[in-house]
Amino acid sequence: MTTQVHPTALVDDKAELGSNVTIGAFCSIGADVKIGDNCVIHQSVIIDGITRLGKDNEVFPFAVLGKAPQHLGFKGEASVLEIGDGNIIREYVTMHPGTKIGGMKTQIGTQGMFMIGCHIAHDCHIGDHVIMANHVMMGGHVRIEDHVMIGGMTAIQQHARIGAYSMVGGASAVTKDVPPFAKAFGNHCYIGGVNVIGLERNGFSKERRQQVRAIYRDLFCEGVEFGARLANVRAKYGTDADAQMILKFIDAQSALPIMQMSHHRGNK
Repeated sequence: MTTQVHPTALVDDKAELGSNVTIGAFCSIGADVKIGDNCVIHQSVIIDGITRLGKDNEVFPFAVLGKAPQHLGFKGEASVLEIGDGNIIREYVTMHPGTKIGGMKTQIGTQGMFMIGCHIAHDCHIGDHVIMANHVMMGGHVRIEDHVMIGGMTAIQQHARIGAYSMVGGASAVTKDVPPFAKAFGNHCYIGGVNVIGLERNGFSKERRQQVRAIYRDLFCEGVEFGARLANVRAKYGTDADAQMILKFIDAQSALPIMQMSHHRGNK
């Protein structure tokens, strides 16, 4: 298949383009950029820095990928923005490379959708099948695991972690770690139960969803110290894979505490 570059696009001679790539009008593609097969880069997109796009990505107008991070300590180091396969990156999305204090890499997984105006800051790591609605904003060093859905206008604090299969409601302020399977929302954000709809959409059986809800009831119950709740879940659920995913997330070293559940808003 033939790669097509619009005559008004500025593509550096050193940039590497795969097969069947389309570069639209008025795009700017830097010298250290690599774009994989079958990518579609719509008009007026800027891709710069040491940026790697996998195959089958689609980038919409006015997105800016790989420009210098918004970090006062950045001095032009050769940091990287790495984007996987099959992502949809909509208008005005910005994704920045890493910094020397964060491992020098920002990493985006596969099959994600990043809607209008989302900002992925320096040193963030985003998993596979992540959906971010319009204008999700995140600070540096955020970790988002696989199959996460984040509602529009949500702000995520630096170093926050959001566990797999969880959902964060729109216009939330995430200032603590969100464990796997959670449904979290609010300003400031709190756990409001299990992301049951998201789990069903991802093929979790009814029995498995009920088991996750039971784990959450024991882990986030009222009136018991959190350490005692953790010990109870470890003992009660043994080697259950979903319990182990939650416990592994909680046990991992983090800059932020684990988000807790609100018990006065009718949560399920």
